[in-house]
Amino acid sequence: TIGNGSLNSNTTGANNTAAGKNSLDANTTGDYNTAAGFDALGANTTGEANVAIGNEALGKNTTADNNTAVGLQSLFDNTTGAGNTAVGNNALANNTTAAENTAVGYVALATNTTGVNNTAVGRGALQVNTTGGHSVAIGHNSLSENTTAGFNVAVGRSSLKVNTTGDSNVAVGDSAMVKNTTAANNTAVGAGAMACNTTGAANTAVGRISMLNNTTGASNVAVGCCALSANTTASFNTA
Repeated sequence: TIGNGSLNSNTTGANNTAAGKNSLDANTTGDYNTAAGFDALGANTTGEANVAIGNEALGKNTTADNNTAVGLQSLFDNTTGAGNTAVGNNALANNTTAAENTAVGYVALATNTTGVNNTAVGRGALQVNTTGGHSVAIGHNSLSENTTAGFNVAVGRSSLKVNTTGDSNVAVGDSAMVKNTTAANNTAVGAGAMACNTTGAANTAVGRISMLNNTTGASNVAVGCCALSANTTASFNTA
């Protein structure tokens, strides 16, 4: 124990390490915790096997187990959510009870509260997600404005960036489906693929800037560079 007030309330908790003022200071019976930084795991009482590195990392955690938080205020609001990993300042900062999330990058999954089983890698990935679950976002600002939508996959810078409630989309490539908001069940593979799509659903676009200008057209299939790139609202086309 290193730091004023660290492990101050511990009664029977064993194998804990605390370094930093008020780190693990409320812990009573929780075991196998590691806290390094001011007020890291400061509210933890019975939670076990947590790792908090950084000022106020896992600061409000009380009973949750098996969380890892590295970075200033990472997983700060978490209370009972278990099995989360947050690496980066403010990563998963507002998470409260959600479990099994992974956030790597500054403000990745920052406002997530109860959304479960999400993976966000990159600055701002899934940043404003709140309750959406089972999504994967890899890349700077990928799925950054998603709030409640689930089962989306975004790989590439700004892919599915402004998506809010559209479910079950797959976007792979720089800016793929960047303007999609509520449309669901689309697949876009390639840089700029379906970049202008907003509400058009059930489309498949494979190739650089394929279906680039599509906005509301649905159930189209485009394979190859620039395929159906001028299509805007037409549906049921194959190219």
